[in-house]
Amino acid sequence: MQKITPGRIYRHYKGNLYKIIALAKHSETGEDMIVYQNTEKGDIWVRPAYMWNESVNVDGKNVLRFQAL
Repeated sequence: MQKITPGRIYRHYKGNLYKIIALAKHSETGEDMIVYQNTEKGDIWVRPAYMWNESVNVDGKNVLRFQAL
């Protein structure tokens, strides 16, 4: 499992690059969350941390959802 590091750039399996802004906690559940930003468009997203290192199936092959650069 790759370490999730604020400030680091990751490539999404669809090709876009994202920078980790912060590690956060969901205010209601306490769930670990990742706050990240598209490096090209600047839009900001939040995703549960458990999903960050998940594998997804692309054309019959398992790949990481986000790969550290």
